[in-house]
Amino acid sequence: MGTRMKVRLLFKNREIILYALSMASLLFLLKWLELRFVVLNHTFEIYAGLIAAIFTLLGIWLALKLTKPKVKTIVVEKEILVQKTDEFQINEKELISLGLSKRELEVLQLMSQGLSNQEIASRMFVSLNTVKTHSSKLFEKLNVERRTQAVDKGKKLNLIP
Repeated sequence: MGTRMKVRLLFKNREIILYALSMASLLFLLKWLELRFVVLNHTFEIYAGLIAAIFTLLGIWLALKLTKPKVKTIVVEKEILVQKTDEFQINEKELISLGLSKRELEVLQLMSQGLSNQEIASRMFVSLNTVKTHSSKLFEKLNVERRTQAVDKGKKLNLIP
């Protein structure tokens, strides 16, 4: 098609194009007026909705700010080498200062192994009353009331391993 043909078609359809443009502009004008009418009639609802949206966003921001921890905890795992000595040395000074006999020390060592009085008596080849006597003197010298306390104090004083 040549340029002349295009110009003729444009002039032929000029009325249709003008009619379509005027309809589109009229429709745009009506929609704009309708929007203004809605805004004018419902201003309170629009403002209330905007304020509600602003306070909702402010609340979310504030909650995130307040719940975030201020101090960051860092856990550091470090391997620590502890030299374990295979040889146990009895603290002779404490043994002498407390006045423990060899039998009382032996009773304390067997207590630390978790043995009952009857089991201690059979291991030491003595009667149950003798073990009870050694235990009560041991408790008195260590200034404790229970077997667990005696074992704990004996370990702290290096009397038993």
